[in-house]
Formats: sequence, C-alpha cells, structure tokens
Amino acid sequence: MQSTTSNKCQDLCRSSGSEALPQGIVRKTSDFKMRPLWNNSVKDNEPKPSMSLLALAVGIKQKEVVDQTVKKFPLSDFVVMLFHYDGVVDKWRDLPWSDHAIHVSAVNQTKWWFAKRFLHPDIVAEYDYIFLWDEDLGVENFNPRRYLSIVKDERLEISQPALDPAKSAVSHPITARQPKSRVHRGKDYAQLIDSLILNNEQSWFWNDLIHAWGLDFQLGYCAQGDRTKNVGVVDSEYIVHLGLLTLGVFNGTEASP
Repeated sequence: MQSTTSNKCQDLCRSSGSEALPQGIVRKTSDFKMRPLWNNSVKDNEPKPSMSLLALAVGIKQKEVVDQTVKKFPLSDFVVMLFHYDGVVDKWRDLPWSDHAIHVSAVNQTKWWFAKRFLHPDIVAEYDYIFLWDEDLGVENFNPRRYLSIVKDERLEISQPALDPAKSAVSHPITARQPKSRVHRGKDYAQLIDSLILNNEQSWFWNDLIHAWGLDFQLGYCAQGDRTKNVGVVDSEYIVHLGLLTLGVFNGTEASP
C-alpha cells in the first residue's frame, strides 16, 4: 500500500513529458544488427547467434587488400564495420559484402578516433570477440574460425596472429611467427595493427586515443588474471603486414591509421 501511494505521488510530481517509459522499452545494450524499416521480421526475443566484430580503418587506395581481408570473415559469424578515413564510401558499393557492412566516414581520423566514438562498450557488449585491424594485412594463411578456436582453447583474452617475418614489416620481434609453434606468449605485448580483444576486455581503449603509439606494450595489462598466460601471438594462423603508409601526410610523409 505504501509503495503504491509513493508511486502515485512520484507520478503527480513529474512535469508533463517526463513520465517514465514503459517497462522493457529501454535496453542496457544494443548491437549493429540492421533492422529494415519495412517487412521487419527481426524479433528481439529470439535467441541470437554467437557473433564477433571485425572493424577496420580503410581508404579507397587499399580497396583490393581490404576486400581480401573481409572475404576471409564469414558474414554468418562476423559483423563488418569500416571506418573510412578518406571520406570515400560509395566506391565500395560494388563489393558483394558492402551492403552488409556498417560504414562510418570521417576525414583524416585514425581508427582510435573511430573506436572511441563508435565502439562503445554498451554497443559491442553482445559480440564475443573484436578484431580491430589495419587495412594493410595479407591474409592468405589466415582463417578466422581456426584462429578463434585456438584462442578459446588457449584461453587468450588479448591476442594477434603472428607476422610472416619473410614478407612483413616487423616492428617488434615478438610478433614474428615461430614456425614450429602453435602459440607463443608475451607478457605485455600485442601489436595494435591486428589485435583481437575478448569482448569484456575492450574497454581498455576507452580514452581519447589518437595514434596509440607505445600502447602495444601496455595492452597486456588489460587482460584479466595472469597476463603471461592470457596474452599471446598465434603462430599457426599468421598474416603479412604489408607496411603500407596511408592516412594523409605528416611532416612530409604519410601516416598510418
């Protein structure tokens, strides 16, 4: 009785238009699933399949390389999000997967600027893993399903595919592939060009990162528990870092996203 009276009092004291929304209309989290304005057959109470997110900062000059990367990630298992740092979006429309991808455009912004603003924890909470990649990666020897199987088996929370040292621009030796190894671990390091982040660790970048230089060695601190075990480089699924310089000009040279 007291609770009912209190609720009535609260309702009377509210100004017009400030009434509480009906129960169930507000959700704590959301996702990137597209919902058409017509013939919407999506039901929020249906079980959702397990999905992960692939997010890349891209420019039209690397369209062919990006196309090869995205084709490796089955749309049944992954949501694809492109951050267009050159403002060019329409020229991607001829690719068969383009209409299924989320396109975000802002000129001359890095992937960290995009991630800060468009990968909010409440939005990506429903994805198992987040691949936050650059556009200049060769994926001939990479299979994302096998990669995730290894990551789960090894219980890695933050990881990256190893780099082929014969073909890659290798900035740090720990990222180079060890041919006879399945996984090798580094206490702190995961290179930010091709990181994979377990969903509940993704809030580590929730500050105003722009270039993120130097944070490769800090990423391990975001893993839960023992980072000597939970951070690693997967050798059996490896990539090539082409080392292409993109995203405008900085002091006479181009800068990478």
